[in-house]
Amino acid sequence: MTSDAASARPDPTDEVVDLCRDLLRIDTTNTGDNDTSVGERRAAEYVAEKLAEVGVDAEIHESAPGRANLVARIPGTDPGRDALLVHGHLDVVPADPGEWSVHPFSGEIRDGYLWGRGAIDMKDFDAMVLAVVRDWQRAGVRPARDIVLAFTADEEAGSDYGAHFLAQRHRGLFDGCTEAIGEVGGFSYSVNESQRLYLIETAEKGIDWLRLHAKGRPGHGSMVHDDNAVTALAEAVARIGRHRFPVVVTDTVRAFLEEVSDLLGVELDPEDPETAIAKLGPIANIIGATIRNTANPTRLAAGYKDNVIPGRATATIDCRSLPGQSELLEQQLRELVGPDIAIEYIQRQPALETTFDGDLVDAMSAALRAEDPGARAVPYMLSGGTDAKAFSQLGIRCFGFAPLRLPADLNFSGLFHGIDERVPVDGLQFGVRVLDRFLRSC
Repeated sequence: MTSDAASARPDPTDEVVDLCRDLLRIDTTNTGDNDTSVGERRAAEYVAEKLAEVGVDAEIHESAPGRANLVARIPGTDPGRDALLVHGHLDVVPADPGEWSVHPFSGEIRDGYLWGRGAIDMKDFDAMVLAVVRDWQRAGVRPARDIVLAFTADEEAGSDYGAHFLAQRHRGLFDGCTEAIGEVGGFSYSVNESQRLYLIETAEKGIDWLRLHAKGRPGHGSMVHDDNAVTALAEAVARIGRHRFPVVVTDTVRAFLEEVSDLLGVELDPEDPETAIAKLGPIANIIGATIRNTANPTRLAAGYKDNVIPGRATATIDCRSLPGQSELLEQQLRELVGPDIAIEYIQRQPALETTFDGDLVDAMSAALRAEDPGARAVPYMLSGGTDAKAFSQLGIRCFGFAPLRLPADLNFSGLFHGIDERVPVDGLQFGVRVLDRFLRSC
């Protein structure tokens, strides 16, 4: 490439901002209902267009009308090596514009941040991947191993129309993939001004979403009524909502707490990890949810008229189980709700856990240190779930690695599904540089 051509090539750290802003302006709200979810096809077509501009062919696979997934493969120079899957979802959870400081689909830049629903969950990483790939294609760079790109639908509602659809119906697209990187890992936690931990997701809790069903005798609202479905359900929901499950420290969480305790000079008591976790500031919410099973009531439904006692009532409970504890959690829940409340699972996906070792982990750590000399990579467990649950069923070892350097005072965990979601522009640009180094060396 001539020097003139090189100088004319867009800087990927500038382009990532434009790409992320474009994606944020595409409303891809996933309501959990095919009739009201929007934008995934449009977003997939945008990604396909940006890849096609630099000569990368992509396939779009719809699981239902509008529920679009995109997959592309970039050939490596060493055909004998296993492939790496790089995946990100294009859907976002709903956002109420009335609750935000800016419109959630404006892609506004303000105070050094790029604002919008999906800014950190996870259109930032989608944009990083696009920026790196587009820059490579312009420069003639080829990775050592095949890289498979997957941009998915429906992650926010359990991935049935997204990653699970691809893994079950189009598994040939992932031939040769043995490792993967995706969301909610590689972000920084500041220990002090000179040292930052970068949390690599090596584990994530299971998804155990369920509905409780109560039955009773219908009747007139003015009468004394001892067989009220709403009352029975409300009592069961209250028992679940107030219950705290026993503390269980898994290998991943123990490794993370030992690293943090060492750096902060805090003694770790395995019988009382919450004392150490309380000192973690903004990330305490994420880590605190990984030392026990959790169950949070999220929705209630009953009745059709103010003066009619209904015969049925239902509640939705968002449960998350630690690795190997899904069946135990079900047993604990049945004891809490009692024999008269029925339990129906609407999503049940296993927890994941892998070890923090190997060449891929070494490449992550090296790429982070090259861009931040104060970086120290550590394993952690995500309290939520990701598309890794689907791809792990193909025998792929999955990590969360979407690198971001964050301001020390930013409540990062509070931005997920929260109002005023935003990503620091310089953090986004940092992520591009780290991802470029990582993908070149892994």
